[in-house]
Amino acid sequence: MNEDMNTRRVTANLPEELLEEACEATGKGITATLTRGLELVRRTKAVEKARRLKGKLHLDIDLEASRERARHR
Repeated sequence: MNEDMNTRRVTANLPEELLEEACEATGKGITATLTRGLELVRRTKAVEKARRLKGKLHLDIDLEASRERARHR
């Protein structure tokens, strides 16, 4: 966890088996596992927002020029 980040102490009643399995899956402790889960929730929301934009953005991109530029790095 980023030590510069503001933190908040919370108390939560969590299903014991779910918490144990999640910690086992991450290979980390409770705080790191819960933080990872919250990050995944945040990322899921961002992905859903991006999906709602599908078909609504109109970009004028020359794909061939873009591909050429990538090859000459």
